[in-house]
Amino acid sequence: MGKQMTEMLKGTLEGIVLAILAVQPAYGYEITARLRDQGFSDIVEGTVYALLVRIEQRGLVDVAKVPSEKGPPRKVYTLNALGGEYLEEFWRTWTFLAERIEKLHHHIENPQEEGT
Repeated sequence: MGKQMTEMLKGTLEGIVLAILAVQPAYGYEITARLRDQGFSDIVEGTVYALLVRIEQRGLVDVAKVPSEKGPPRKVYTLNALGGEYLEEFWRTWTFLAERIEKLHHHIENPQEEGT
């Protein structure tokens, strides 16, 4: 993944992780695996775990410790109401930005077209 992609992803990864948790609760490794399954193959677990600490501290998720067959209990993250509100705002912001960026891109690629 290039530096530009990495920088853009940093700004959106929180929303992406919350979207994953909106589907079902998960622990850190599961979240990393789901990100990789969705094509974010260069995501490292450390990045995900640091993000999980931040969203837990901000009160966007609920955390339950679940016994593990191997090692210490796992922290399972569940999107809560505040996290759901944050995720809704993330999608509104994403849509707003994506529409404008696409419009700008189209205008740059097709400068001869009027009214875009």
